[in-house]
Amino acid sequence: MSESAPGGAPRAPAERGRTSVADGVVEKIAGLAAREVVGVHAMGSGMARTLGAVRDRVPGGAKQSATRGVKAEVGEVQTALDLEIVVDYGVAIPDVAGAVRENVIAAVERMTGLEVVEVNIAVSDVKLPDEPDEEPETRIQ
Repeated sequence: MSESAPGGAPRAPAERGRTSVADGVVEKIAGLAAREVVGVHAMGSGMARTLGAVRDRVPGGAKQSATRGVKAEVGEVQTALDLEIVVDYGVAIPDVAGAVRENVIAAVERMTGLEVVEVNIAVSDVKLPDEPDEEPETRIQ
């Protein structure tokens, strides 16, 4: 088996073999990038956040899941993402959604080399200023 490209030129080491990126990796990157955007209060639906908060409190359990509210479909060279977010009251939802899309696409493409073909955003709730968070406060014991 020859390590040559078509035409007889040797292939660069970076071109020998394939790199695959798991769905969960893309989901983590996208979740963290979405949370960086001002106006995003939380990720996921109310029920998912509540279950996640309970799971986070179990000893030895992971802290806030970076993938909560994110679903990725990853192919060989492209990915598509679905995000579910909660926004802060008073923000312009189209502006927040646009900023989330830009930040997520930039982070995923830069870190994985995959082309992001779409980022679908579902706004599942609005966090009111006087409304308590659904997630219980973490207590240090």
